[in-house]
Amino acid sequence: MKKLISKKSVLLVSVLALTLAFTGCGQKESESDSKLSGEIRIDGSSTVFPITEAIVEEFNMVEPNVKIPVGVSGTGGGFKKFIAKETDISNASRPIKEEEAEGAKNAGVEYTEFKVAYDGLSVLVNPDNTWVDYLTVEELAAIWMPDSKVKTWKDVRAEWPDEEIKFYAPGTDSGTFDYFTEEINGESGAIRSDFTGSEDDNVLVQGIAGDKNALGFFGFAYYEENQDKLKVVPIDNGNGAITPTFDTIKSGEYAPLSRPIFIYVNNESLKREEVKEFVTFYIENAKDIVPEVGYVSLPEEEYETELELLQ
Repeated sequence: MKKLISKKSVLLVSVLALTLAFTGCGQKESESDSKLSGEIRIDGSSTVFPITEAIVEEFNMVEPNVKIPVGVSGTGGGFKKFIAKETDISNASRPIKEEEAEGAKNAGVEYTEFKVAYDGLSVLVNPDNTWVDYLTVEELAAIWMPDSKVKTWKDVRAEWPDEEIKFYAPGTDSGTFDYFTEEINGESGAIRSDFTGSEDDNVLVQGIAGDKNALGFFGFAYYEENQDKLKVVPIDNGNGAITPTFDTIKSGEYAPLSRPIFIYVNNESLKREEVKEFVTFYIENAKDIVPEVGYVSLPEEEYETELELLQ
Protein backbone atom coordinates (compact mmCIF):
# COMPACT_ATOMS: atom_id res chain seq x y z
CA MET A 1 0.00 0.00 0.00
CA LYS A 2 1.41 3.38 -1.04
CA LYS A 3 1.94 6.05 1.60
CA LEU A 4 0.17 9.33 0.97
CA ILE A 5 2.34 12.46 0.95
CA SER A 6 0.65 15.66 2.08
CA LYS A 7 0.94 18.96 0.24
CA LYS A 8 2.66 20.34 3.34
CA SER A 9 5.36 17.65 3.13
CA VAL A 10 5.90 18.35 -0.57
CA LEU A 11 6.27 22.06 0.22
CA LEU A 12 8.81 21.40 2.99
CA VAL A 13 10.87 19.14 0.73
CA SER A 14 10.82 21.76 -2.02
CA VAL A 15 11.97 24.51 0.36
CA LEU A 16 14.75 22.30 1.71
CA ALA A 17 15.92 21.44 -1.79
CA LEU A 18 16.00 25.11 -2.79
CA THR A 19 17.89 26.01 0.40
CA LEU A 20 20.54 23.36 -0.25
CA ALA A 21 20.81 24.47 -3.87
CA PHE A 22 21.37 28.10 -2.90
CA THR A 23 23.85 27.08 -0.17
CA GLY A 24 25.78 24.99 -2.67
CA CYS A 25 25.83 27.86 -5.15
CA GLY A 26 27.04 30.21 -2.43
CA GLN A 27 29.89 27.89 -1.51
CA LYS A 28 30.93 27.44 -5.14
CA GLU A 29 30.75 31.17 -5.72
CA SER A 30 32.85 31.82 -2.57
CA GLU A 31 35.44 29.27 -3.64
CA SER A 32 35.57 30.67 -7.18
CA ASP A 33 36.16 34.16 -5.73
CA SER A 34 39.33 32.82 -4.09
CA LYS A 35 42.25 33.65 -6.36
CA LEU A 36 44.92 31.76 -4.39
CA SER A 37 45.69 28.11 -3.70
CA GLY A 38 48.62 26.01 -2.53
CA GLU A 39 50.11 25.22 0.87
CA ILE A 40 52.14 27.35 3.30
CA ARG A 41 54.07 25.33 5.88
CA ILE A 42 54.65 26.92 9.29
CA ASP A 43 56.28 25.61 12.47
CA GLY A 44 58.14 26.87 15.53
CA SER A 45 57.41 28.74 18.74
CA SER A 46 54.49 27.80 20.97
CA THR A 47 54.46 31.43 22.14
CA VAL A 48 53.90 32.80 18.64
CA PHE A 49 51.52 29.95 17.69
CA PRO A 50 48.29 31.60 18.98
CA ILE A 51 48.96 34.73 16.92
CA THR A 52 49.77 32.82 13.74
CA GLU A 53 46.82 30.47 14.25
CA ALA A 54 44.44 33.44 14.61
CA ILE A 55 45.92 35.11 11.51
CA VAL A 56 45.53 31.85 9.54
CA GLU A 57 41.85 31.60 10.52
CA GLU A 58 41.17 35.16 9.34
CA PHE A 59 43.17 34.70 6.14
CA ASN A 60 41.32 31.49 5.28
CA MET A 61 38.03 33.37 5.49
CA VAL A 62 39.29 35.38 2.50
CA GLU A 63 41.41 32.68 0.82
CA PRO A 64 39.89 29.29 1.78
CA ASN A 65 41.84 27.36 -0.86
CA VAL A 66 45.24 27.98 0.73
CA LYS A 67 46.18 25.21 3.16
CA ILE A 68 48.25 26.47 6.11
CA PRO A 69 49.19 23.81 8.70
CA VAL A 70 50.89 25.30 11.78
CA GLY A 71 53.17 23.08 13.88
CA VAL A 72 54.58 23.67 17.37
CA SER A 73 58.13 22.34 17.61
CA GLY A 74 59.46 25.22 19.71
CA THR A 75 61.61 28.03 18.34
CA GLY A 76 64.74 25.86 18.09
CA GLY A 77 62.87 22.93 16.58
CA GLY A 78 61.16 25.27 14.13
CA PHE A 79 64.47 26.71 12.96
CA LYS A 80 65.79 23.18 12.34
CA LYS A 81 62.87 22.52 9.98
CA PHE A 82 63.25 25.97 8.42
CA ILE A 83 66.94 25.40 7.67
CA ALA A 84 66.10 21.97 6.25
CA LYS A 85 63.63 23.72 3.87
CA GLU A 86 60.71 21.79 5.38
CA THR A 87 58.82 25.01 6.18
CA ASP A 88 58.16 28.37 4.54
CA ILE A 89 57.72 30.34 7.76
CA SER A 90 59.21 29.86 11.22
CA ASN A 91 57.53 31.26 14.34
CA ALA A 92 60.19 32.47 16.80
CA SER A 93 60.01 33.89 20.33
CA ARG A 94 63.65 35.04 20.10
CA PRO A 95 65.96 36.26 17.33
CA ILE A 96 67.71 33.60 15.27
CA LYS A 97 70.99 32.47 16.84
CA GLU A 98 74.33 32.95 15.11
CA GLU A 99 74.81 29.20 14.59
CA GLU A 100 71.26 28.89 13.17
CA ALA A 101 71.88 31.79 10.79
CA GLU A 102 75.12 30.11 9.71
CA GLY A 103 73.24 26.82 9.18
CA ALA A 104 70.67 28.62 7.02
CA LYS A 105 73.44 30.23 4.96
CA ASN A 106 75.17 26.88 4.42
CA ALA A 107 71.84 25.35 3.35
CA GLY A 108 71.19 28.16 0.88
CA VAL A 109 68.23 29.50 2.85
CA GLU A 110 67.90 33.27 2.63
CA TYR A 111 65.22 34.74 4.87
CA THR A 112 63.57 37.91 6.13
CA GLU A 113 62.84 38.56 9.81
CA PHE A 114 59.52 40.22 10.68
CA LYS A 115 58.77 41.48 14.18
CA VAL A 116 55.06 40.86 14.89
CA ALA A 117 54.36 41.61 18.59
CA TYR A 118 55.69 42.05 22.11
CA ASP A 119 55.42 39.44 24.86
CA GLY A 120 56.15 39.59 28.57
CA LEU A 121 57.66 36.39 29.85
CA SER A 122 55.71 35.73 33.07
CA VAL A 123 56.64 33.98 36.31
CA LEU A 124 53.76 31.96 37.77
CA VAL A 125 52.79 30.21 41.00
CA ASN A 126 49.67 28.41 42.18
CA PRO A 127 46.76 30.67 43.34
CA ASP A 128 46.90 28.95 46.77
CA ASN A 129 50.42 30.25 47.22
CA THR A 130 49.79 33.13 49.64
CA TRP A 131 53.41 33.97 50.55
CA VAL A 132 55.07 34.94 47.25
CA ASP A 133 54.33 38.65 46.84
CA TYR A 134 57.15 39.34 44.35
CA LEU A 135 60.57 38.03 43.35
CA THR A 136 63.73 39.97 42.59
CA VAL A 137 65.87 39.23 39.53
CA GLU A 138 68.59 38.08 41.95
CA GLU A 139 66.18 35.64 43.63
CA LEU A 140 65.12 34.30 40.23
CA ALA A 141 68.77 33.70 39.36
CA ALA A 142 69.41 31.97 42.69
CA ILE A 143 66.38 29.72 42.10
CA TRP A 144 67.04 28.78 38.47
CA MET A 145 70.85 28.78 38.12
CA PRO A 146 72.47 25.42 37.18
CA ASP A 147 74.11 24.88 40.59
CA SER A 148 71.18 26.26 42.59
CA LYS A 149 70.93 25.19 46.23
CA VAL A 150 67.29 26.29 46.41
CA LYS A 151 65.05 23.33 47.16
CA THR A 152 62.31 24.86 49.33
CA TRP A 153 60.54 28.21 49.55
CA LYS A 154 62.39 28.80 52.83
CA ASP A 155 65.65 28.68 50.86
CA VAL A 156 64.48 31.76 48.94
CA ARG A 157 63.34 33.79 51.96
CA ALA A 158 63.63 32.64 55.56
CA GLU A 159 60.03 33.59 56.41
CA TRP A 160 58.57 31.47 53.62
CA PRO A 161 57.38 27.85 54.18
CA ASP A 162 59.79 24.94 54.40
CA GLU A 163 58.00 23.27 51.46
CA GLU A 164 59.73 21.72 48.45
CA ILE A 165 59.31 23.74 45.22
CA LYS A 166 58.15 21.92 42.07
CA PHE A 167 59.72 23.54 39.02
CA TYR A 168 58.09 23.94 35.58
CA ALA A 169 59.71 25.49 32.51
CA PRO A 170 59.51 25.44 28.72
CA GLY A 171 61.48 22.71 26.96
CA THR A 172 65.03 23.28 25.75
CA ASP A 173 63.87 23.84 22.13
CA SER A 174 61.75 26.77 23.28
CA GLY A 175 62.74 30.37 22.56
CA THR A 176 61.18 31.27 25.91
CA PHE A 177 63.63 28.89 27.61
CA ASP A 178 66.56 30.51 25.77
CA TYR A 179 65.38 34.04 26.54
CA PHE A 180 64.75 33.43 30.24
CA THR A 181 68.05 31.64 30.87
CA GLU A 182 70.01 34.31 29.02
CA GLU A 183 68.32 37.25 30.77
CA ILE A 184 68.21 35.74 34.27
CA ASN A 185 71.22 33.39 34.38
CA GLY A 186 73.45 35.19 31.88
CA GLU A 187 73.76 32.30 29.45
CA SER A 188 71.33 30.67 27.05
CA GLY A 189 70.49 27.17 28.29
CA ALA A 190 72.01 27.65 31.76
CA ILE A 191 69.44 26.24 34.20
CA ARG A 192 68.94 23.74 37.00
CA SER A 193 68.17 20.22 35.78
CA ASP A 194 65.36 19.17 38.13
CA PHE A 195 62.43 20.82 36.36
CA THR A 196 59.50 19.50 34.36
CA GLY A 197 59.88 20.87 30.84
CA SER A 198 57.56 20.99 27.85
CA GLU A 199 57.27 22.85 24.55
CA ASP A 200 53.49 22.74 25.16
CA ASP A 201 52.67 25.63 27.48
CA ASN A 202 49.35 24.02 28.38
CA VAL A 203 51.29 21.22 30.11
CA LEU A 204 53.03 23.87 32.23
CA VAL A 205 49.71 25.56 33.03
CA GLN A 206 48.24 22.27 34.24
CA GLY A 207 51.33 21.46 36.31
CA ILE A 208 51.35 24.81 38.13
CA ALA A 209 47.57 24.89 38.53
CA GLY A 210 47.67 21.43 40.14
CA ASP A 211 50.40 21.98 42.75
CA LYS A 212 50.40 24.52 45.59
CA ASN A 213 54.21 24.59 45.65
CA ALA A 214 54.76 24.92 41.91
CA LEU A 215 56.82 27.66 40.26
CA GLY A 216 57.27 28.18 36.52
CA PHE A 217 57.52 30.62 33.65
CA PHE A 218 56.09 31.07 30.15
CA GLY A 219 54.59 33.72 27.85
CA PHE A 220 52.13 36.36 29.05
CA ALA A 221 49.33 35.24 26.71
CA TYR A 222 49.11 31.80 28.32
CA TYR A 223 48.81 33.46 31.74
CA GLU A 224 46.08 35.78 30.42
CA GLU A 225 44.19 32.80 29.03
CA ASN A 226 44.47 30.87 32.32
CA GLN A 227 44.55 33.58 34.98
CA ASP A 228 41.72 31.90 36.88
CA LYS A 229 44.09 28.95 37.50
CA LEU A 230 47.36 30.83 38.04
CA LYS A 231 48.93 33.65 40.05
CA VAL A 232 51.42 35.91 38.29
CA VAL A 233 54.46 37.09 40.25
CA PRO A 234 55.65 40.73 40.02
CA ILE A 235 59.38 41.03 39.28
CA ASP A 236 61.73 43.59 40.86
CA ASN A 237 64.79 44.46 38.77
CA GLY A 238 65.94 47.07 41.28
CA ASN A 239 63.30 49.68 40.43
CA GLY A 240 60.39 48.18 42.35
CA ALA A 241 58.18 45.16 41.72
CA ILE A 242 56.41 45.32 38.34
CA THR A 243 53.55 43.08 37.24
CA PRO A 244 53.40 42.12 33.56
CA THR A 245 50.46 43.88 31.86
CA PHE A 246 49.83 45.12 28.34
CA ASP A 247 51.05 48.60 29.36
CA THR A 248 54.17 47.56 31.32
CA ILE A 249 55.23 45.17 28.55
CA LYS A 250 54.70 47.73 25.79
CA SER A 251 56.58 50.45 27.68
CA GLY A 252 59.46 48.12 28.61
CA GLU A 253 58.85 48.89 32.29
CA TYR A 254 58.44 45.16 32.90
CA ALA A 255 62.14 44.41 32.61
CA PRO A 256 64.14 42.38 31.86
CA LEU A 257 61.44 39.93 30.72
CA SER A 258 59.67 41.96 28.00
CA ARG A 259 60.65 40.89 24.47
CA PRO A 260 59.71 41.15 20.80
CA ILE A 261 58.54 38.02 18.96
CA PHE A 262 58.97 37.20 15.28
CA ILE A 263 58.21 35.24 12.16
CA TYR A 264 61.01 34.30 9.74
CA VAL A 265 60.10 33.83 6.08
CA ASN A 266 62.11 31.96 3.45
CA ASN A 267 62.79 34.50 0.66
CA GLU A 268 62.35 31.81 -2.00
CA SER A 269 58.90 31.04 -0.56
CA LEU A 270 58.06 34.76 -0.69
CA LYS A 271 58.21 34.56 -4.47
CA ARG A 272 55.04 32.47 -4.35
CA GLU A 273 51.95 34.67 -4.50
CA GLU A 274 50.09 32.86 -1.71
CA VAL A 275 53.02 33.26 0.69
CA LYS A 276 53.54 36.96 -0.05
CA GLU A 277 49.80 37.63 0.27
CA PHE A 278 49.67 35.73 3.58
CA VAL A 279 52.66 37.56 5.09
CA THR A 280 51.23 40.90 3.92
CA PHE A 281 47.87 39.99 5.48
CA TYR A 282 49.68 38.92 8.69
CA ILE A 283 51.45 42.24 9.18
CA GLU A 284 48.52 44.40 8.07
CA ASN A 285 46.15 42.71 10.52
CA ALA A 286 48.49 41.94 13.43
CA LYS A 287 47.77 45.23 15.21
CA ASP A 288 44.12 44.19 15.62
CA ILE A 289 44.52 40.44 16.13
CA VAL A 290 47.55 40.43 18.46
CA PRO A 291 45.67 41.98 21.46
CA GLU A 292 42.75 39.60 20.94
CA VAL A 293 45.00 36.61 21.68
CA GLY A 294 46.74 38.16 24.70
CA TYR A 295 49.83 39.83 23.29
CA VAL A 296 50.96 43.43 22.85
CA SER A 297 50.86 45.06 19.40
CA LEU A 298 53.77 46.98 17.96
CA PRO A 299 53.28 50.71 17.38
CA GLU A 300 51.60 51.23 13.99
CA GLU A 301 54.72 52.80 12.48
CA GLU A 302 56.68 49.62 13.28
CA TYR A 303 54.17 47.51 11.33
CA GLU A 304 54.55 49.95 8.44
CA THR A 305 58.32 49.44 8.61
CA GLU A 306 57.82 45.65 8.55
CA LEU A 307 55.55 45.97 5.49
CA GLU A 308 58.29 47.88 3.67
CA LEU A 309 60.48 44.77 3.97
CA LEU A 310 58.07 42.99 1.61
CA GLN A 311 58.61 45.47 -1.22
